Amino acid sequence: MKTNKKSKNWVTNLAATSGIIFFFVMAFEVLIMISPFAFFFYSVFNPVFAWLDRYAATSWLTGFFLPHMILPPTLPLKVIRILGSAFFIVGVISFIICAAQVYGGKIFKRGVANKGLYKYIRHPQYFSLALWGIGMCILWPRFIVLASLSLMFILYYFLARNEEQRMLIQYGQSYSDYLRNTGMFLPLFVEKRFAFIRSIIPNTSIRLVIIPAIIVIVVMGGGFILRTVTLHSLSFESKGNLTLVSILPEDNHLNADALKGILDGNIGLQSENDYLGYLMPGDYIMQGMIADTGESFHLYKKHHSIAMIMEWVLHPFSHLRASPALHMAKMHNVDPAFARRHHCPMGIDDPNLDCKSCPYRRIIIVEVKHKTPGHISGKQLLAFGTVRTPIEAVDLDTRTGQIVKLTKVRKSTAWENVPTPAI
Repeated sequence: MKTNKKSKNWVTNLAATSGIIFFFVMAFEVLIMISPFAFFFYSVFNPVFAWLDRYAATSWLTGFFLPHMILPPTLPLKVIRILGSAFFIVGVISFIICAAQVYGGKIFKRGVANKGLYKYIRHPQYFSLALWGIGMCILWPRFIVLASLSLMFILYYFLARNEEQRMLIQYGQSYSDYLRNTGMFLPLFVEKRFAFIRSIIPNTSIRLVIIPAIIVIVVMGGGFILRTVTLHSLSFESKGNLTLVSILPEDNHLNADALKGILDGNIGLQSENDYLGYLMPGDYIMQGMIADTGESFHLYKKHHSIAMIMEWVLHPFSHLRASPALHMAKMHNVDPAFARRHHCPMGIDDPNLDCKSCPYRRIIIVEVKHKTPGHISGKQLLAFGTVRTPIEAVDLDTRTGQIVKLTKVRKSTAWENVPTPAI
């Protein structure tokens, strides 16, 4: 009997550990993308993404449910993005504190851990990991990351239950009193507000199915709701078979003039196809996720990954406005305005031009294939099942509509055929 319990505990711990590892591998994809190890990572995992993309039932898993390339255009989306960084930081710090308390208690044989955060909840380590995980899902909002988070939550729940049964056997009445006076994952006064849920779910083996189902529905449903909110928050400008969306919300007013300039320029768009154009500053740092526009935007080939990761977490909006030239200027203590002007990918080297009020913009145009009859536009171009292929980059003066440069690009991003964000 004791052997069976040990085997059950071993399997439970292995499943939980595997789930946690899988989540963090998926979630830390964004960190790996801007590191020199990107292609080593994708040589293993991109076949998985390619397989998921092959079928309509699973292709949505590689999609995104919050803005990642596009600066959040509304206050609610900005708040969510800030919370992502806050949850990430608080989760990491509190997890380290709790781990130190637990392992310190084991070393010095202090018995039940009921001090610090353990005074308020029974599993603050799992709560900290959950905060960390939610933060990572906001920072890298791919649906497969959200799916792995829901799996991790399920495993946490059952692992916590298993641990509590073992602690009751080991510590008896003292742990029973602790169970009665503290909440499982939230303070007791908060959990009491949700006590009605436990009364609804039958206290039988069916609970083992219902609780995981609720977790999946809440987590994944939240992702689909956020995606709907995101797509309705974006500002699209459409004419004919071309739609523009701006990367920076303050550029929304430029979409109409830029659209007219492109269409008047007759750049060779096919009338039977639909196109989506991303309007951005010429040195927008993440344009490599849309198209391969040059090595300056192959972030994994650079040597400032740590600085970019810190910017991504600590400066959730300004990092999208910081070009590669600005990052290098900061690292080498060079005047950022000078660096940006002399590294302008459009070749505009005007000493009288302030980059902050620069009228020049780059529009990366992607061809959108879909199965919908007729033409589509706006947020339909970002729907699940559509295939976006980069075709060209158009640099133009938004004041005059004059095209400065037209560059054909490869039919891939800077990360080759890796699924990258569309929003």
